[in-house]
Amino acid sequence: MTLVLKSSAFNPGGPIPAKYTSEGENISPPLSWEGVPERTQSLALIVTDPDAPDPVAPRTTWVHWVLFNIPPDVASLAEGTHGLPKDAKQGLNDWQRMGYGGPAPPIGRHRYYFRLYALKVPLKHIKDPTRKGIETAMKSHIVAQAELVGTYMKAKHVTRAWGPQISGGTHS
Repeated sequence: MTLVLKSSAFNPGGPIPAKYTSEGENISPPLSWEGVPERTQSLALIVTDPDAPDPVAPRTTWVHWVLFNIPPDVASLAEGTHGLPKDAKQGLNDWQRMGYGGPAPPIGRHRYYFRLYALKVPLKHIKDPTRKGIETAMKSHIVAQAELVGTYMKAKHVTRAWGPQISGGTHS
């Protein structure tokens, strides 16, 4: 069976409800998965926006959430990050905070990649709990990977005279 990641809050490729963004409650959406390989010892989740700051001219990939050491027998995360599974750890997002930071695109409609990794080891002694640090630590230990993409554009925006939408805010 293939590892599959989904959310009851939005369809693959569809819009992420405002509740899970900087314009709403800014809590993580509910996520669930199936098809975790038998030899999996832990799971990791990384949420990124490759369209920052402007999808017409992206310059960076903004990290919204890093979560690792999710036990392999856990098959879902409820909305919000206050009820994480035992032993799961959160890393730093690009706001330099632990935990989830919801979509806050300054310009246009952005894509948000939720990537779940099945790992053959738990990630121990992580000195750099950032996306880069976690990706380096898990590099040779990935058994399977699943991806879910959602989109978001702020409701409050201004139209450029020559093209795409501009939204208020300073983060992606």
